[in-house]
Amino acid sequence: MLEVKNLRFSYKHPIKNTDEKLGADKTKLASTSSMHFNLKVHQGEILSIIGASGSGKTTLLNLIAGFISAESGQILLDGSDISQLPVSKRPVTTVFQAHNLFPHLDVFTNIAIGIKPSLKLSQEEKKRIKEALNSVGLSELSSRLPGQLSGGQQQRVALARALVREQRILLLDEPLAALGPAMREDIILLIKKMVAEKNMAALFVSHQPSDALKASDRCAFIYKGEVLETGNCNELLKRPKQLQIKKYLGA
Repeated sequence: MLEVKNLRFSYKHPIKNTDEKLGADKTKLASTSSMHFNLKVHQGEILSIIGASGSGKTTLLNLIAGFISAESGQILLDGSDISQLPVSKRPVTTVFQAHNLFPHLDVFTNIAIGIKPSLKLSQEEKKRIKEALNSVGLSELSSRLPGQLSGGQQQRVALARALVREQRILLLDEPLAALGPAMREDIILLIKKMVAEKNMAALFVSHQPSDALKASDRCAFIYKGEVLETGNCNELLKRPKQLQIKKYLGA
């Protein structure tokens, strides 16, 4: 199980403070947007993360991945704190809205980079890539460049790369934002299959309540840098009790 426990973070910006005695300007850092996160995600579960822009959804994912460092708190995986591990050592893989494919590399190579950036692959690793391509329905397109694929196919490549990395935590930062309704549903089904088969703990950030309902049994609503409520998606999104959630949904 993944547990985010009392995780605190604040963005800082420089401000100038005039010291009248010295007649000089001094620059110091001031904290803004203080955030405090607590949540749990079970293995094999997708927890959907919803909330307004700027509420802290992507910040939460960046803290778990290690792209930014928390001021205090823990990130526990089966009770072991991974918050001090460098990015490369964390059992985390992230799929972004921008799929981050290398335009000059074919599909197979883009996936292979997820295993070894050196691309010196064993036969077993090559087999894993072929299995991942088959899982996302791209077996026949392994030699194509990203520019020769549709948006949905490109996102499938990104998911295949996450699959071959075989990490226990999967972070999905609005992976459906650029896709149409039909393709969104296909990718959600694919993500659910991946998470179940690999027993991952997944966090799925979305601005679309309809996507959250399809992807997850549980949702977490983030408001001003805190998890305001976590619960059953149907209850939270269709029968909201919190005023902030009602305003977000326009209810």
